[in-house]
Amino acid sequence: MTIPMLPCAAEALVRGEPPALARILDRALEGRELTREEGVALAEAGPEAVGPLAAVADEVRRGSVGDIVTYVVNRNINFTNVCVITLEEIAARAAEAWRLGATEVCVQGGLPREMDGFHYRDILRAIRQVAPGMHIHAFSPMEVVYGAEKTGMPLSDYLAMLRDEGLGSLPGTAAEILDDGVRQLLPHAKIAVGQWVDVITAAHRLGIPTTSTMMYGHVEEPAHWIGQLCLLRDIQKETGGFTEFVPLGFIHRNTQVFEEGKSRPGPSVEEHLKVHALARLLLRGRIDHIQASWVKLGRELSQRCLQAGADDYGGTLMEEDISRPAGAAEGECLSSEEIRARIREAGRIPAERDTLYRLLRVYPADGER
Repeated sequence: MTIPMLPCAAEALVRGEPPALARILDRALEGRELTREEGVALAEAGPEAVGPLAAVADEVRRGSVGDIVTYVVNRNINFTNVCVITLEEIAARAAEAWRLGATEVCVQGGLPREMDGFHYRDILRAIRQVAPGMHIHAFSPMEVVYGAEKTGMPLSDYLAMLRDEGLGSLPGTAAEILDDGVRQLLPHAKIAVGQWVDVITAAHRLGIPTTSTMMYGHVEEPAHWIGQLCLLRDIQKETGGFTEFVPLGFIHRNTQVFEEGKSRPGPSVEEHLKVHALARLLLRGRIDHIQASWVKLGRELSQRCLQAGADDYGGTLMEEDISRPAGAAEGECLSSEEIRARIREAGRIPAERDTLYRLLRVYPADGER
């Protein structure tokens, strides 16, 4: 098989790598599925390998999905932030988002102790009544487990009920690192790996697509990244239900695990670039879309990740009240115009998508003027 040509500078970087790493990068360029061992070798390579790794991931991205970078117009509704908001307030926020051009609401909250198990169902009904065309992306696997336990319903029946009431997709959050040994060190990781996988695979079997995520930069090692990527790849081979992979850098401020001296203070720049690049290479041909989260990364670093394998910029959010209180780099929302400007600055073509990655409008250079 002919190896796709890299730009000259990137090709020179790859050829300058130690032979073992160069062979792995060549295999990635040839379109071969990397093994867990090959992934670990790349993940554990020193800082000097980041440039070649990112260059290869960028080339693989270009061959897989082209030069378009997508984003979705959406609103976050965190229904237990500070206090539990009412169904009427949730509906009002969803209706306003629809009027402002959003195609998605992302609904998540905590696990209120006195919550009725059918509250999540009622949230779906409230949104569907005022914005029937809105895609509802809602409820983490942890919330689904909690709701099923509260109602006493079997997991699949509970998910089927949510689907029938308007749930369009599940966020694959609450994943942290999908390794039970690591999760025991993270006080907020409230469900085991097996539970997370059970929810995700049950959703996929019911025709409910999900995202997939990984939080990195805390107590894990590079080998854990690869273990998670391989697990997600295996699930996708079986179900085909993941729409995207979203790397989420750990924000250490105001976290118990950091204050107790058990974690590092978030990822380094090299780790951010590595994780996005490794995701592109390990998930190639399985999960096509890798997101650079502007909330977690900020402007410059998110643009660099677009040059290290990522092809999606996330959502406008309208209100982002999950990461920001923990010390995230960015504010509460970005306009569509600002997102498109950032994508163009990174040398790519912006396009609005829906939740399931169907393109709604492509904005070629100067095409919106």
